[in-house]
Amino acid sequence: MAYYMVQAAYTAEAIAAMVKKPEDRAAAIRPVVEKLGGKLEGIWFCFGEYDVVGISELPDNVSAAAFAFAVSQGGKVKALRTTPLMTGDEAVKAMKKAAGAGYRPPGG
Repeated sequence: MAYYMVQAAYTAEAIAAMVKKPEDRAAAIRPVVEKLGGKLEGIWFCFGEYDVVGISELPDNVSAAAFAFAVSQGGKVKALRTTPLMTGDEAVKAMKKAAGAGYRPPGG
């Protein structure tokens, strides 16, 4: 399974609804991730361009896209970004593989 970071910016309407009736969004999101064969590591509310960040482990890119589509179609998110993540071990393997790839930079 692979890790994915999902960042979302809520609409003003969604924020107003959460202020009026606060709820644990992780409790709402967890079953969706699990239904897609994954595991929700956690969600964090944040300042800046996005209002919430979630980390999930999902089987593949298709499952990650399905999650993004499911969230987007609800109409309460104005921006959504999904970023595939690598573990440190995966990054080291990628670096070793890159070393043998034979890439020649321009002018090199």
